Parts: sequence; C-alpha cells; structure tokens
Amino acid sequence: MADTAKATRRQQQSGRPAPDPDAHPDLDAPPGTGSAAGPPPPARRSAVRSLLRLWPFVRPVRARLFTAAFVAVLASCIGLVVPLVLKWLVDGPIADRDPGGAWLGGGYLLLLGLAEAGLFGLRRWLVARPLARVEATMRDSLYRHVQRLPVAFHDRWASGQLLSRGTTDLQLLRLFLAFPLTFLIVNATTILVGCVILLAQQWSLGLVLLTPIVPLIVLCSVFEAKYAVAARRAQDQVGDVTTVVEESVLGIRIIKGFGRHRSQARAFRELTARLRTTELRKARLLAALWACIMALPELALGAALVLGTVQVADGDLSAGTLVAFLSTALALMWPVESIGFLLAMSNDAAAATDRYFDVLDEPVADRDDAREAAEQAPVTGPGATGLAFHGVTFRYPDAPADAPPTLRGVDLHIRPGETMALVGATGSGKTTLTALVPRLHEVTGGRITLDGTDITALPRDELRARVAVAFEEPTLFSATAAENVLMGGEGAGPDDLRRALRVAQADGFVDALPDGPDTEVGEQGLSLSGGQRQRLALARAVVGRPRFLVLDDPLSALDVHTEALVEAALRQVLATTTALVVAHRPSTVLLADRVALLSGGRIAAVGSHHQLLRENAEYAALMSGAADGGGAARHEDGSAARHEEGSVR
Repeated sequence: MADTAKATRRQQQSGRPAPDPDAHPDLDAPPGTGSAAGPPPPARRSAVRSLLRLWPFVRPVRARLFTAAFVAVLASCIGLVVPLVLKWLVDGPIADRDPGGAWLGGGYLLLLGLAEAGLFGLRRWLVARPLARVEATMRDSLYRHVQRLPVAFHDRWASGQLLSRGTTDLQLLRLFLAFPLTFLIVNATTILVGCVILLAQQWSLGLVLLTPIVPLIVLCSVFEAKYAVAARRAQDQVGDVTTVVEESVLGIRIIKGFGRHRSQARAFRELTARLRTTELRKARLLAALWACIMALPELALGAALVLGTVQVADGDLSAGTLVAFLSTALALMWPVESIGFLLAMSNDAAAATDRYFDVLDEPVADRDDAREAAEQAPVTGPGATGLAFHGVTFRYPDAPADAPPTLRGVDLHIRPGETMALVGATGSGKTTLTALVPRLHEVTGGRITLDGTDITALPRDELRARVAVAFEEPTLFSATAAENVLMGGEGAGPDDLRRALRVAQADGFVDALPDGPDTEVGEQGLSLSGGQRQRLALARAVVGRPRFLVLDDPLSALDVHTEALVEAALRQVLATTTALVVAHRPSTVLLADRVALLSGGRIAAVGSHHQLLRENAEYAALMSGAADGGGAARHEDGSAARHEEGSVR
C-alpha cells in the first residue's frame, strides 16, 4: 500500500502543462507511458534571461572566455581585410600590369589567411579546458544538490529526467558556451563592421544589401518563440525515453517473467515516435528560417551586383571597388546565414538551462530558521533522553488538501537502550514514521528529539552518524559486498566488517562468493538473493555501532531458520543501542522491550507484547494475521498467538 501511495503521488506530479491550442498538433500528444517528469515547467522566460543564469559558473573562467571571444573577433575582422587587399590588387598591380605588385598582394593574402586560421585555432585552445571545467562544476553542483533534496522530491521525479539533465543537457550547455555564444558575438561584430565597410565603399550598394534586415529580424523573432517551445518539449521527451530505458533494464526480470517485452517495446516506440515528431518539428522550423535567411540576402546581393555592374559600365565605380564590395558581401554571407543555426542552438541551451535550474531551484526543505531556532533548546524533564516523538504530524507535500495527514499527533518515547517494536496494519504510516528520524522526510508538525535535542538542530552529517537505518527493500550499489556494508560506518574497519556480517548472518555466503567480501555484487545487488541483499543491508546498519537504530522490518525476506539466527545475534546489538523496529511478525516483536501500536496515524497503545495481546483486540488481530490478511502465523485468537510466543521463546 505504501508503494501504491508513492506511485499515486508520482503520477499526480508527473503531468505536463495543458496542451496549447495554438501549438503544433504533433506536439500535443501526452507524455510517455509510466514516466514522471516532475512538476510542469514554469512559464517560459526569454532565452537571454535563462542563459544569464549560467554566469556564476562561467565567472571563474571569464578571462579565458573573453580572451577567446576577442581572438575570434580579431580573426573575423582579418577576414574583412581581404576584400580591401583585393581592391588594391585589381585597381593597382593588375590594372597597371605589375607582376611584382601582384606577387606582393598574393603574399599579403596568404599571410592574412594564415593569421586568421591561427587565431581561430588559438580560440579553440583557449576555451577547451575552461569549458570542460564549467561542465564538471555544474554536474557536481547538480549531483550534490540532488543528494540533499528530500525523499519527497525523488518520489515525484523520474530518475531518467534527472539523468538527462545531468548528461545531455549539460553537454548542450558546454557546446553553447564553446561555439554559439562566441560566434553570436563574433558574427554580430563582423556584420556590423562589414556594413560600415560596405557603406564606406559605395553607400548606394550598401543600402541595397541592408534592405533584408527588417524582415530577417521579424522572422528570427517568430522563429525563436516557436522553436523554444519545441526545444523544451524535445528535451523533456528525451528524459521520458531515458526513464523507460532505465526502468526496462532494472526491471528486466519482471518484463521477461510476465512476457511484457512486446508491450514495453510498443510503449518505447510510442515515446520515440513522439520525440521524432518533435525533432522533425524543430527541423522544419529551422529549415524554413534558413531558407528565408539565405534567400533574402542572396536576392539583395544579386540586386547589388546588377546595380554595381551598371555603375562600373557608366564609369561611376571602379572595378576594384566592385570586386572588394562583392567580396565583403560574400564574407558576410556566412555570419548572416548562421543566425538561424546559432539561434536554434541558443534556444536549445536556454531550454537546457531552465531544465537544469528546475532541479537546482528546488529547496532542500529544511525547516525555516525561526522555527528551528525556537526548537533548538534542549528538552528537559521526563522523556528528555533517548528517542522521542512529541506531537509529530506529517503530511506528504503532494497530498490533496482535504486528505487527512499520514501521521497525526504521534507521541512516543523510547528510553535509552530500549528496543521499541512498531506494529500496525498495512498503510498505517510505520515506514513514514521511521523515515522521519533520519530526516528523509521533514515533519510538518511537532518535533523529534534525540537525547533531548531536536533533530533539526543537528547537522545532517551528525544526525545520520548517530542514527542508522535498514529498510524493508534493501538497496545495494554496484560495488563490492564489503564496500556496501562499510558505507554504513564512517571509519569502520575490517574488524567492524566481520562483526557486522556475523550479526546479519551474512559472513557465510559472503565468504563463499568468488572473491569473498571483495566480490562485486552487481547493479542493485541483483546477483544476490532477496534474503542475502537484506542481510547485507542489515550489516550496513549495524557496522558503525550507532547510538540509535531504526529498522523497517529488516527480516521479512529471511527463511525461518536464518531469521532465528539473525535474531539471536541481533539481540546483542539491540542491547547496546536505542532501537525502533517495524515488525509484522511475532518473532520480530519478541526482540523488543515494548511495543507501540500505530493505528490511523496515531499511537493507539503502548505496552509489552503480553499486555497488548490481552488488552488490545486490534493488536491481537494483527499478530494472528487477521488484520493484514496473512502474517507470519495465522491463529484464531490471542491465546493462540500467546502459544506461538511461547514456542518461539
């Protein structure tokens, strides 16, 4: 039921904005099946405003970037000197039939070409290293921020969307900083200087060439508005595709086991078809703009050529001036024609920037300073030590406004050195309550204290050094068995590792692995059985000898024989720590000194196992398996449950 609630929350948060009635119909298809892209994107801001947000990352390398831009501008301006040399050649040495002058002019042109090529090569060298540093810094910032975000954020964001932001989007941004950003400046400067040269050479021909400026500005404005929408949608759809691929790889056993490969392939084809449609829409927009950008200047150049030829024939213009004018105009063709390409890349980069900051702008959900300051004072009096819940209320951030909170006014005190079992029906909030202790979620009301100190007053590193957790669904990483276990204890050594493996009854199967504890367990630990993964997760929880231990039904995947061995070893650990253990089976409950019954989001009863069996019908029903429809044992009344208790002892 908890998994169902989580899936429901993700589905509620994965919606995209309502389709725009003015948008292209191909782009209005719903998002991919089974993906959650996080909240809908905010209202679109201008590309310039979006890209300016990159400045804090670019600032440390601004000197080299500005130098590279200056070098590129200088190289481009050298290219505009070539037509002036041609004018001198045609009107001078060529007209005067001077071979020496012609050879000299050719030498000038060769030197100018080499200088231009060398400067562009220098520009490339200047930007390569700093931009790799910018990309690495941005990726590191994103990763660190994602690690700090609350679990509620990860519940509603698909991992594929985060992966695409940390890979594809950052590559787009590096490419933008390396090429389009520089050449937007270079080409703008080149066009401006070139127009001045054209007007200075022959103002009438220059005015003819400048006539397409106004239509081109209008076209670019319309193009940017349409292309920005398509660019953002395409990048979101890439995230959807990434999500489906990742889930298909991780869930390959389920897909094969239920024969769902055809339906998965069909869903994937639908996603890729939508992405293809969006990319084709982008291509059509860019093709239309590029056709206009190339056609209008070409028409203007043709008109200028006809007019210039007439002026040369009439003797109003020298042949060298016409050659220089046309050469300058041709040199400006690429800067003008590349406007569409550069605008497209800039809008792609702006969309990538918005997507990047969609994550970076997410608050880490720490409590506000005023409330935190008010609660930092230590608690004194009865219940000041150990682990205590004081009127704790919790509501998921994405829960409907009219829905009751998951936890309501929970009051519970676990004394130092005591083990408290937490029992409740499925969906009663047990896992949620345990997640509040290490602050995987933040309480929405009340407070939780460790030895009288509010957990919000503790730095997260210190809090999580004091509190160790083990969840019902164990998560392992693509690392060795030893590395997975030692992740639970800062500074833990080989002796701690062996002790933790013995407590979890994992030393036998770990030693039997091909390389013992140094064996790679594979992604998600799928090379191990469910019980083996759970035992490694339990070993990870106890390896650091934590003062507080939170266990969420850590023995659910174990067989009866292994469970008994783990419980016997675990009793020694629980004797030296303060523990909260979520329990579904009587055998797990018997590890605890006292039991708390969670019902309807509240603590309904606290007492010993014997006491609650005698006095609380709901607890007796849970222990007999009647409430959950199938517990560890099935008995008809509390006396039968007590009989099982005696047999377990």
